[in-house]
Amino acid sequence: MAVSHRVPDLGALELLLAVVRLGSLGRAAVELGVTQPAASARIRSMERQVGVTLLERSPRGSRPTEAGALVAEWARQVIGAAEALDAGLSALRERRDGRLRVVASLTVAEYLMPGWLVTLKGAHPDVAVTLRTANSTVVADQVRSGEADLGFVEGARTPAGLNGTVVAADRLVVVVSPRHRWARRRSGVTAAELARTPLVLREQGSGTREVLDRALAAHGGTAPPLLQLASTTALKAAAESGAGPVVVSDLAVADELAGGRLICVPVPELDLSRPLRAVWPAGQRPTGPARDLLSLTVFTATSTRGEPPAGSPP
Repeated sequence: MAVSHRVPDLGALELLLAVVRLGSLGRAAVELGVTQPAASARIRSMERQVGVTLLERSPRGSRPTEAGALVAEWARQVIGAAEALDAGLSALRERRDGRLRVVASLTVAEYLMPGWLVTLKGAHPDVAVTLRTANSTVVADQVRSGEADLGFVEGARTPAGLNGTVVAADRLVVVVSPRHRWARRRSGVTAAELARTPLVLREQGSGTREVLDRALAAHGGTAPPLLQLASTTALKAAAESGAGPVVVSDLAVADELAGGRLICVPVPELDLSRPLRAVWPAGQRPTGPARDLLSLTVFTATSTRGEPPAGSPP
């Protein structure tokens, strides 16, 4: 039989120690916030469990028997160990609540996360935040495995095994160098032409690639890429150099478009909008700094779009 079934519980031991210290069952009951009948019943139950009489009761109060004094001494050691355990658990919770591990797709990490983290640090300056970047597939894997407390992904669906909520809207655009032949096409290009043209693209597993491949599936699929690059900076540099058309988030090229260093090529037949989502393990509830950041991003998304996001944090 387990030890927990053979020895009194912590509450009963605390009651015994209070009676020994105060010399009165009634005063011990008041101190612990229970009724005297309940305290008396608990002492009797403990005496039956241990098989010895623990207290001598009289009109003048209660005092421990010889056996009761021994049990009380052992109880002090047990309660001391329990208090040490409680202090240790509290320290672990404080350490957990003082850190936040975030992994985010490149678009979110580069163009949205800095503002969110500045606001979070302003409200919670003691939180230590680590931010890693990865494509959406890797983000989902790290959140599922517990390597990150909260993740941010791009794509039409919440990855399997995760819960999620939309925190922002984004749109992919086709951009080229001003010297590229598509730069002079005011009406843009057709979806079929885009599909058969080798493009400079992100790698498989990225949210950007997933959205583009899904959009072009009805138009013959995406042609084999001219180049596959793993960062937004590399994509923009390739486009500016004239390497070929690039598909990238409009958040990433706002400055280049405004400065004329890149030209946006319309594709009227395609909807390249996409949601950006916060994700966390299914069946769990974000807590501490993770919940604070999630609430902040959802508030930002609601304020920006003027409507509630699809889904909400638990």
